[in-house]
Formats: sequence, structure tokens, C-alpha cells
Amino acid sequence: MPSREGAIARAAAFFDEGRFKALLADLVAIPSTAQEPEFAPELERYLRQAIQPWVERMGFAVAIHPNPLEGFGPILTAERIEDPALPTVLLYGHGDTVRGLDAQWRKGLVPWTLTEEGDRWYGRGTADNKGQHAINLAALEAVLAERGGRLGCNVKLLLEMAEERGSRGLQEFAEAHKDLLAADVLIASDGPRVEPDLPTIATGNRGIFQFDLVLALRQGGVHSGHWGGLTPDPAIRLGHAIAAICDARGRILVRDWLPRNGVPAAVRAALAGCPVGGGEGAAAIDPDWGEPGLTAAEKIYGWNSFILLAMLSGQPENPMNAVAPWARATCHIRYIADTDPNGFEAALRRHLDAAGFADIAIEKAGVRMAAARTAPDHPWVLWAQESMQRSLEARVQVIPNSSGGLPGDVFADQLGLPMVWVPHSYNGCKQHGPDEHLLLGPARQGIRAFAGLWWDLGEPGTPRR
Repeated sequence: MPSREGAIARAAAFFDEGRFKALLADLVAIPSTAQEPEFAPELERYLRQAIQPWVERMGFAVAIHPNPLEGFGPILTAERIEDPALPTVLLYGHGDTVRGLDAQWRKGLVPWTLTEEGDRWYGRGTADNKGQHAINLAALEAVLAERGGRLGCNVKLLLEMAEERGSRGLQEFAEAHKDLLAADVLIASDGPRVEPDLPTIATGNRGIFQFDLVLALRQGGVHSGHWGGLTPDPAIRLGHAIAAICDARGRILVRDWLPRNGVPAAVRAALAGCPVGGGEGAAAIDPDWGEPGLTAAEKIYGWNSFILLAMLSGQPENPMNAVAPWARATCHIRYIADTDPNGFEAALRRHLDAAGFADIAIEKAGVRMAAARTAPDHPWVLWAQESMQRSLEARVQVIPNSSGGLPGDVFADQLGLPMVWVPHSYNGCKQHGPDEHLLLGPARQGIRAFAGLWWDLGEPGTPRR
């Protein structure tokens, strides 16, 4: 007789027998980087050759759409409707990757070839996001096999190919296809767990607000001997302006950027006892960096952070004996859903003016990815947590948002869906650099957890039933 235990065992066997590794190797072999124009044909090839035939075998009706914005990757939608009266899940993923950075991978590793070493599978997209959505689809296939082709719920799939370019076009697509994407809940995978060995559910994402600080004083540099000590140095002034924004221990001094009432009570409750880091990334954590009085989990999941991405003045590659004419810094704020990014630029302008930096210009300011959140105690979140804990016989940590960016606003704000993000990676996976990898332990847990989720979605007791 078909059973929940049988479905989970099927999914685990698919992983243990090497079939999932072979599947992931085929996905990684398609160089679907969205950040290099010459690879644009690979974006559609990933959808048409790798994903479409696979999900059609599972009974999905598939469509591949051009991106509403010219120059950005296509979008695949698929639906498997057993009965409109049943609960409907929207499953999301992205098949595009960042640049391969072929020359920067260490000896023996190639970005577009899956390489196993110890407990790791190396290759571009293994963690972000090919491995993650492949785990979820492979688990779905195992449950369908166990149930003889019936699932007991409806599934819609949205797979985009421009996430690594800020999910450009996804908002416009969702607005134009609300009926096509209508569902009861989003269940998807992206980003890292809080620790490699701790299964995690994130219910949202932090946003990104980016801007440039610019001070341009003259057309060209002037002789450092003749003018040094007489004429303002833009790099020095810009450095002091940045120091007025954030102190030497990472505390944000523009207090209007922060949640007005501190860490929200629901967020603090969800993060009680939540660890951060683990694995090789733990050594990078400085307990004295950031907002005083907050736990590490509250700093990364319940607060805003200021980051200086890049700074330039003069010619670092060929320094001249001159006072530079200009200085520029690119910065961003990682912010949670409890703060309004529409006030960030005005707050910064007031702060700089009050500190004596009215000459520093703010340019290119705006949201690059919006913050979004579902309440950590939402019924769908608690349902998923219980299901995963039953499947894995382990604690599952719920966090109010991931530390990174996701297109959560599309699902929460535009489509009105509660969000359940179940990451299968960890924060040391090197997802945007060379040597990206997926850990086998979390991946195997992930396929078992999702087999349990898919099984339970076809049973009574979901929040919709």
C-alpha cells in the first residue's frame, strides 16, 4: 500500500543510488548564466531541454514565456491540476546563475561540470538554484510514483531565468498573469539554512536599497605637492561622511533607517535560541560588530545593515602624485519588512547635511529588491514545520526572513500568498564566487523533507482544508 514512509524512502533511494547526482550534473552542464549576454541562448535551453520534458512526464502542462522586459531571460510556467477544489501550491525556482568565473575556480574544478569531493558537489548552480529546485521536483516525482500518479493537491511551477539580474520582469509578469499563478501558498527553496545541520524555514526576505555617494570637486587632479594641504581632498571628505553613517563597529548612525520600535516582538520570539553561522563561515562572525544589544540572529534576520560595496578615488592601479578630483562609494542597506525604504534617501540627506556634508551627492538611489514577510506563526508555516519535523525527526528552525534577497514581494504583495521558503544550502556555499558547492547532507535531508511535504499536501489537515 502507498504510504508516507514509502514516499520518503523512494526519494532517499533516488538520492542514495546516484540518480539525483546524475540529474544535477546534467543541469549544471548547461551554462545558463544570466550575467553574460553571449550565454543568452542557454537560458531558454535550460527550460526547454532540461525542465520542460521532465515536468511534462509528471503530468504538467508547460508554457515558456518571453520576459516582459526586453533583454532578460524567459519564464516557464507549468500547472498540474487534479481538482480545482484541492489546495494549490505555487513552486518557484530560478535556473539562471551568476557568471561562471572559470579562471578563478581552484585546480580540479570547472564551473559547468559537477565534481564530487567528500561531502560536497561542486559546480555553478549546485546551490543557487539548480540544486534546490531540482530537489523539490525530484521529491514530487517520488511521491507521484508512490501514489500511482495521483498527488492529492494541485501544483503550479514558476521558474524564472533573470533572478541573478534582480528578477527583472517578474513583477510585470506576475501582474499580467495573476490567474495563472493563483494559489493557496508558495513553497519554494533558495538561500541558506541558519546552520548547515539545522533544517530551516524562512518566511520572507530582506530587501536591498542601493545608492552611490559622490563628491566631485574639479575637472582633474592637482599636484599633491603644490596643492596638498590647501585644497579639499574628496576621498578624505567622503571617508568622513561614511564614518558619519556607520561607526567603527558597524552600528548604523542614521537612526531613521531602523525599525522604530526595535526588533518586533513576533520576530524576537521566532528568533529566540536561533543559532547563526556554523560550518566554515562561523569564523567570520564578530560578536561585537553591528547593533549593540542584539543577538547574532536578531542582527541578521531582524535588523537592518549598512554595507560599503565599493569605493574609488584617483587611480588605484596607477597612483599619481595628485589630489584626486572626485571620490565615489557604492553602498547598500539590507533592510527588513518593518522599515519603509521610501524614506531612506531623505533620511540620509538630512543626516549628511546635519553632519556638515551637504556637498556629498546621493545618486542612483532606489530599491533593488523589496523586503517581504509572512508572519512566522502563519498556519501554513506551522503546518510545514510540523511536516518537516515529522519527516526528519529533527528540529526545524523558523526565521522571519532570509538574510539575503529574494523576489518575495512578488508572491506576498502582488499575489497575496503566504510564503514558506525551505533552503537546502548554507552560508558557506560560495554561491556567487568560485568553487560554489552543495553539501550532500542538507541536500539529502531536503529531498526527504519535501517528499513528506508533498505527501502531506495530499492529505487532510492542510490549512485550506
